[in-house]
Amino acid sequence: MQDPNLRLWYRQPAARWVEALPIGNGRLAAMVFGGVPSERLQLNEDTLWSGGPRDWNNPAARDALAAVRQAVFAGQYEEADRLARQLQGPFTQSYLPMADLHVHLLHGDGVRSYRRELDLDAAVARASYVVDGVTYTREAFASAPDRVIALRLTCDRPGHLRFVARLESPLRHTVDAPAADTLALRGKAPEHVEPNYRPSDQPIRYAETEPGEGMTFVVYLQVVAEGGQVQTDEAGILRVMDADAATLYVSAATSFNGYRRSPGLDGRDPEPPARQALAQAIAQPYDGLRQRHMDDHRRLFRRVSLDLGQNEAAALPTDERIQRFHRHHDPHLVTLLFQFGRYLLIASSRPGTQPANLQGIWNDQVRPPWSSNYTININTQMNYWPAEVTNLAECHTPLFDFIAELAANGQETARVNYGCSGWVAHHNADLWRQSAPVGNYGEGDPVWACWPMAGPWLCQHLWEHYAFGLDLDFLRDTAYPLMKGAAQFCLDWLLEDGHSHLVTAPSTSPENKFTTPDGQRAAVSMAATMDMALMRDLFTHCCAAAEILDVDGDFRQRLQDALARLYPFQIGRHGQLQEWFQDWDDPDDHHRHASHLLALHPASLITRRETPELWAAARRSLEMRGDGGTGWSMAWKIAFWARLEDGDRAARMIANMLNLATTTGVALEGGGVYPNLFCAHPPFQIDGNFGATAGIAEMLLQSHAGVIHLLPALPGDWRNGSVQGLRARGGLTVDLAWRDGALVEVTLHAARNGRHRLRYGPHEVEFDVWAGQRYRLDGTLQG
Repeated sequence: MQDPNLRLWYRQPAARWVEALPIGNGRLAAMVFGGVPSERLQLNEDTLWSGGPRDWNNPAARDALAAVRQAVFAGQYEEADRLARQLQGPFTQSYLPMADLHVHLLHGDGVRSYRRELDLDAAVARASYVVDGVTYTREAFASAPDRVIALRLTCDRPGHLRFVARLESPLRHTVDAPAADTLALRGKAPEHVEPNYRPSDQPIRYAETEPGEGMTFVVYLQVVAEGGQVQTDEAGILRVMDADAATLYVSAATSFNGYRRSPGLDGRDPEPPARQALAQAIAQPYDGLRQRHMDDHRRLFRRVSLDLGQNEAAALPTDERIQRFHRHHDPHLVTLLFQFGRYLLIASSRPGTQPANLQGIWNDQVRPPWSSNYTININTQMNYWPAEVTNLAECHTPLFDFIAELAANGQETARVNYGCSGWVAHHNADLWRQSAPVGNYGEGDPVWACWPMAGPWLCQHLWEHYAFGLDLDFLRDTAYPLMKGAAQFCLDWLLEDGHSHLVTAPSTSPENKFTTPDGQRAAVSMAATMDMALMRDLFTHCCAAAEILDVDGDFRQRLQDALARLYPFQIGRHGQLQEWFQDWDDPDDHHRHASHLLALHPASLITRRETPELWAAARRSLEMRGDGGTGWSMAWKIAFWARLEDGDRAARMIANMLNLATTTGVALEGGGVYPNLFCAHPPFQIDGNFGATAGIAEMLLQSHAGVIHLLPALPGDWRNGSVQGLRARGGLTVDLAWRDGALVEVTLHAARNGRHRLRYGPHEVEFDVWAGQRYRLDGTLQG
């Protein structure tokens, strides 16, 4: 039976964007405000970005690289920082808002019995209230199978539905009425948008002539009214009078025609796909459209259920639950946070769409925070941590398409900028798959701009998709070629350190700085621990893939030789895992990034039983970092503490996340969640939502070290509970139930033949499974 409390709900309309409720189908999205008497749906489309493809590579970087390395090896780190600015290219472009749908209802005042909600199981946003004895109801959803957003308005007294609707956009646009029941908004995106953090006299620039650079787009709005009259006027206003009910359908498309084609000069015509989707949606009954949408969503969403228990708090509005969470036990709010992350991934990442960006698919600003781009030194990767383990592998596929396109551009960047083979990517990317370092040719701080390690980290997702599903065709045709290309770059990038080790230089630990004993404050050095972890992880997986596929014996040997010589992890004077190649760690450094702990999670290079000294050092590092940070940082710490098998500390990090954020401005600490459960950096970043979901799953099930570990980090507060549908590496789906803090039953559903080892507490068993079979064991792992 489905949990009836899997809803975000409120007693009042949204007053701010971070209180509105998100819907999406992977391509189209809306934030639904639920206002009275005026409703607003703020609309997005996943390919609507500024700019177009361009040459971002920097031939001068190749000569500058030698000077940077010389400074690093001479111990002149501040000078290396200064020289590293010469490696940069331009900033990325920005993800843009598309339009707003405004609906003003013509009824009296005196609203009673107001409620608005987002039903996670149905993927439907609703609002209802009573005015003058009439109950008005609205529901909105974004249909993936029918490619539209639908907004239905009803009232329980015939002929009492009256409203006006209009479309507008923060971008250049016009609105006309091609029919009595239809509005069409046609717009043009800027050819360039400066990042929101960069001062500029002209931050938003449109092409001076047509067609010119910049994406074009169209939004159609059509109403189907039941009873009453419908009309539009020349001002772009649609009116519905004296109806019993009405449904507004929104379709949209852009001129995006591929990441290597100009959307302004070589774009596709957005009109046909938008009109076709609209016509197909309206041709079927509303109830059928709604049911198709819910069936499609539930096919994914219902794969996993989680029960951590619930009490009377589960019946309260979501904003009130967040406010009282630290004073009153509310385990179901953790369940809601977990399932909300899964909901957001389904809504923002579907096969054939763009991958979820820094804000997923939801953005209302022309200059959004950090351009709402793909920040690929942690944030994009975190977006997809829940994909495999929470049974949403299909939602992972847009990231694989992104990696392939980024790698195609990254081959040229590796050659031009560094004289290396393979492919490279850096701190940021965008719709156009920018692969060069950002910073506007010297303006960017190397602490984030000098980081060429995105390729190895992104490739981890390719391997994980294989590890969970064991799809040999995917490994052969998609994963391994991309992994091999990233590894080829890494082999060329490595240098001899003069002491028999291979190191990276320049090297940074995003986005942190060190202070040397002689007083230098800098970011650039050599062999940052994160670099070494990423290369170990990539080389190990490449060797495994090549062996499975029985290919590239010579290349595999090169990787194994390099693995043996990579600069080793170091334990510092505080007992910590060093962040840099020297013992420069500051015990009072509470920086939001903990990049040096990547070997603990999401990689599995440091484990309790195989590397106990490094495992203890990683714990010490995490203790030194503290429990604060931004929203996504705290989400990562949930996973860290889960890997450290400390469920109570992981639960403390969940509690720290479930603080109601009070600012929408930029802050580098004090993260939490907004009233709509969006993660607050601050401002809003969706990665924390996805990271929290993955971290909660990690507390219940781990399978990264050749063993399926059941309830490895169960907190004392989660005394009784169950979870169904989590996935383990090796093609297994796992159901768990526990009582009084102890495992009662585990059920394994095998998709592939294989041999598996299970662990729970002191119990450990190993046995064979066969595809299509189910295996049920008790709390001692006996059948």
